[in-house]
Formats: sequence, structure tokens, C-alpha cells
Amino acid sequence: MDLPAKQYKQIVTTVLCLIKNLRPHDSSKLQGFDDMYRVDIGEYRIIYSFDDSIVYIKLIGKRNGGEVYKKLKR
Repeated sequence: MDLPAKQYKQIVTTVLCLIKNLRPHDSSKLQGFDDMYRVDIGEYRIIYSFDDSIVYIKLIGKRNGGEVYKKLKR
């Protein structure tokens, strides 16, 4: 994924913050999935899950037209 510098920095910062806080105030549990969450960063979404010691980044993508969610269901 080729991102502009500003969005790249925002996404990396958010991913690193997930290590410290698995459920930040702006995260949402995904409907239809038992263990997946979403964090919004402007026009991008980070889909992730976690266990006791690891954060699993499942997908990072644009929110346009729900494309990120279509990719998740594949």
C-alpha cells in the first residue's frame, strides 16, 4: 500500500498505540465477528484482533464504499 506521508504516520502511530491500549475510545467491535475490532483513521480503517500478548493487524484499507469490509470477508 502506497500512502502519503501524513496518512502513513497516522496509521503507524495508531498501530503502535494499539500495543498499549487494545481498545481505544474510537475503536468498535465488528458486527458478525467474535474477536475483531476496527479503528478509524480519517479515510482509512485498521481491522485487528488481539489475544493476551499480541495484536494481529488483519487489514488496513480505505473505507470508500465498504471495500475494506469486502476484502475482510474473502
